[in-house]
Amino acid sequence: MKELVKLYLDAYRGLSAASWMLTLVMLINRTGAMVVPFLGLYMVNHLHFNLRDTGIVLSCFGLGAVTGNFFGGWLTDKAGHFRVQLISLCLTVPMFIVLPQLETVLSLALGIFTLSLFSETFRPANSVAVAYYSRPENVVRSFSLNRMAMNLGFSIGPALGGFLAAISYSFLFYGNAIAAFSSALLFFVYFRNLKGSASSKKREAEEAKGDLMPDRSPYRDVPYLLFSLLCCVFAVCFLQLLNTLPLYYREVYSLSEKEIGIILAFSGVVVFSLEMLMVHIAERRFSARTVIVAGTVLCALSFLILNLVQGVPVLYFSMFVLCIAEILAMPFMATVTLKRSSIKKRGAYMALNALSFSLGHIGSPLIGTGIAAAYGFEVLWWGTSITLLIAAPGFFFVMRQMERRG
Repeated sequence: MKELVKLYLDAYRGLSAASWMLTLVMLINRTGAMVVPFLGLYMVNHLHFNLRDTGIVLSCFGLGAVTGNFFGGWLTDKAGHFRVQLISLCLTVPMFIVLPQLETVLSLALGIFTLSLFSETFRPANSVAVAYYSRPENVVRSFSLNRMAMNLGFSIGPALGGFLAAISYSFLFYGNAIAAFSSALLFFVYFRNLKGSASSKKREAEEAKGDLMPDRSPYRDVPYLLFSLLCCVFAVCFLQLLNTLPLYYREVYSLSEKEIGIILAFSGVVVFSLEMLMVHIAERRFSARTVIVAGTVLCALSFLILNLVQGVPVLYFSMFVLCIAEILAMPFMATVTLKRSSIKKRGAYMALNALSFSLGHIGSPLIGTGIAAAYGFEVLWWGTSITLLIAAPGFFFVMRQMERRG
């Protein structure tokens, strides 16, 4: 037990103050992302949109995310991660205030697209900042800490959003605006004059070493493009967590919204409790390739379990396995991207990594609900499992090629 506690404490030791502050900014920002889970309900119940129009507006959120990630990476390489993060946080504030005034399908679709464009521009710049303010040996754990804040924020946000939406949907939008403004203010005050984790000669030496990497566009890096494609496939499968899994719980097990919420909250607790510890152990003992392959296989297993065993306890066990898969795969995908890039192209590489998951957000609900509606959930879980089991050796061979060719 003492050894486990020591490992848990070691996982947090050595992380810079800037990494913790970036985590706090992310936590406040993502806690404020409370409007997203309620957009569909807002359009159907408050604006009286039909399901088709609601789907069109929601798809604009995904399109804005794709565009924002691409633009954010390019802008980060040109203007720097501090400016891009600050501008992104500031621009989302007026958008949240304007959205309640948009009541037609076209105006709201444009508003949602613009909001997503501004907010998702933040992500590539934030990923570059995480690397910039971390010591090289702590980069993977710094990414994990940042992801923990994102997960915790997405757990707190919907609960707070549900309370505000019950009073008024306007409060929901204004609450988002306050959170965005708070995170922007905190970010500006702390980071406006802050230098990286290693100063002067040491930082320059690290950048010189980084520049030994080919100064190429990620869109011309064929092995990395294949890696990003596999990340997108992983995202489409994993993100069934947010799309078809709740529908499966409702239609197959007749669970109430409260019971479904408890399972989803359980996933947040698992990730928050175990990610730093598991990443700390994994990065010390295994290669990134081994960890990502293991995470992909476990993701397949989590969906396969749903077809092999029945019962509500199985849903929790399946969710637990899915959380372990997330913990193993996602932080190391970001680290592989970081190590693959040169200093000058780091923003573009991180943008492509984020883009692969944004595309997953678009493809996952379309593919998942389409298969479930046409063939049933059993076929969906078989197909998801098989796809991931094919992706796992794909990761193995592509990453081995990346290691050989550089």
